[in-house]
Amino acid sequence: MAVFGVLAAALGVVGLIAPDALLTVMGFDPVPKGGRADGDHTLVFLTASSMAALNMGVYYVLAALADWKPFFRWTVPFRLLTCAVFTLAVLTGRAPAGFLGVGLWEGLGAVVTGAALRYEKRGGAGSRNQASGTPA
Repeated sequence: MAVFGVLAAALGVVGLIAPDALLTVMGFDPVPKGGRADGDHTLVFLTASSMAALNMGVYYVLAALADWKPFFRWTVPFRLLTCAVFTLAVLTGRAPAGFLGVGLWEGLGAVVTGAALRYEKRGGAGSRNQASGTPA
């Protein structure tokens, strides 16, 4: 959770400071300076999503520091949904192939998070004994 949070926050900062760099990372060709048409609101949406990524990254880090398991569980279905939507965006031609990596990152993160939660629930390494609250 903390790693994902730091990466999300870092990419949010990149998007706020250097939006064209973030577009390139996601597989989009940046538009040369002065090349945007009137009414092109790409940078507005990029600013909004970058700010959301920064905030979300901080939330993830804080949840990891607090070891807030309910938050971890809540992220799994929504990250899987994000994976599906981003993957469909590529498959339907709404996004370039490079954007598939963003969807796969979300899906992989969801699967790893879900697997880790399941492992801990079943008494994996470092989990706590349910009855006594002491390490297993």
